[in-house]
Amino acid sequence: MSRAEQSSKLDLERIIFIGRSFEEYLDMFSLTVEALKGKKILDCPAGACSFTAASNKLGLDVTACDIAYYFSGKDLKNKGLQDVEHAMHNMEKAKSNYIWDYFKDVEDLRNHRLRALEDCTEDMAKSSEMYIPVTLPSLPFKDDEFEILLSAHFLFMYADRLDYQFHIETLNELLRVTKEEVRIFPLVDLEGKRYEHLEKIIIYLIDNGYRVEEVKVPYEFQTNANSMLKIKK
Repeated sequence: MSRAEQSSKLDLERIIFIGRSFEEYLDMFSLTVEALKGKKILDCPAGACSFTAASNKLGLDVTACDIAYYFSGKDLKNKGLQDVEHAMHNMEKAKSNYIWDYFKDVEDLRNHRLRALEDCTEDMAKSSEMYIPVTLPSLPFKDDEFEILLSAHFLFMYADRLDYQFHIETLNELLRVTKEEVRIFPLVDLEGKRYEHLEKIIIYLIDNGYRVEEVKVPYEFQTNANSMLKIKK
């Protein structure tokens, strides 16, 4: 697909390009570097997270995928800088909805987000083959291609714009490309409320032969966002 064709389907302004750090990922998904060694891992959707960049420096095998990667790294970095500033402006007004243990204050949060963006876009320039453009609920990967799939701040969180059917189709696709387990964080929407169809989704997964566990994690920034869903095949 040419850039012009892609641009007609996607509007960069509608994509939020903000990311979390490697350390946040370990805590959000209750992981250790040791547990990831020897595993093929997919971060989906990865956004501007530095998890892939940091992982590959450590010799881990991580691939990132996101709808944002249809655009150039330069465009994404510029968009990311704007998005961080916009998010920090809003954060000042909504500080009471967050727990300020992980980050000292809004300025500390800004620095973490800018560092993640810098690491991500720098790595994209060096290792573009590790950053795959995708449009969920479809993934261009083989069945069972990855041992572990991590999915942060997408499913469940955007309940106001991603309907139940999209969640089911996306979950089926995430599980198709994963051999061992899928981990999803968090289990709340943007208002910090538990995703309204979560129990229904858990029953659907169990009925389809998966083992499902809700796990408390050592990370809580948004109030009530301190659990992940672990789905084992």
